Amino acid sequence: MSYPDAFSLKGKVALVTGASYGIGFALASALAEAGATIAFNDVNEEFLAKGIEAYKAAGIDAKGYICDVTDEPGVQKLVADIEKDLGPVDILVNNAGIIRRTPMHEMDVKDFRQVIDIDLTAPFIVAKAVIPGMIKKGGGKIINICSMMSELGRETVSAYAAAKGGLKMLTRNIASEYGSLNIQCNGLGPGYIETPQTAPLREPGHPFNSFILAKTPANRWGTTQDLKGPAVFLASPASDFVNGHVLYVDGGILAYIGKQP
Repeated sequence: MSYPDAFSLKGKVALVTGASYGIGFALASALAEAGATIAFNDVNEEFLAKGIEAYKAAGIDAKGYICDVTDEPGVQKLVADIEKDLGPVDILVNNAGIIRRTPMHEMDVKDFRQVIDIDLTAPFIVAKAVIPGMIKKGGGKIINICSMMSELGRETVSAYAAAKGGLKMLTRNIASEYGSLNIQCNGLGPGYIETPQTAPLREPGHPFNSFILAKTPANRWGTTQDLKGPAVFLASPASDFVNGHVLYVDGGILAYIGKQP
């Protein structure tokens, strides 16, 4: 296989969950640019319609579906519909997720469970749904969107950190259980990324912006562009002997103790 072909996704069907906007949209766009056919979901018609328009504006013919990834029968139907419309799923990106920033001693148990359900249980449900098709086809790629909170703790994110830490171990276990069947499951761990949601935090002089710049050897926030190459790598034949790994795209934060005050 030639070097360019090792990164080609031509003929592959990729399901990217929660990919109407933000990081999910960027990841799906990267896979499309590498040749994959894109399927994505969102939880309601409004978000789905906005996502379809965004893909059209980017020149990408993506197929959108309404689905709650915490609903196992709904996910099973989603995967069956994708297989009927586009073909079996070759690449799964478990991107859908939420965060609730609440001090642990003030957090309601139902809110904790909601984060765990969406950020950890849902990736299990969706992976479970696509793995039989991958086995039948002779292989596949699963990319779980982890986080630096898969490794670190922070104030107010107990549920998110618990979920993302669990997702790291789910990633390793899928790799362990299905690696012999040519299924590679890896994690992609974004650092602090420039998105519309983080715009207020990135204002010059904002304490959080100063904190992130001081903690990042690259001395900048990441961009969605920074995530595209790693995503294509993990989805492509180039990573066929990479399994159970979490690739952190964080500008070096996890390697760095920070500047001395």
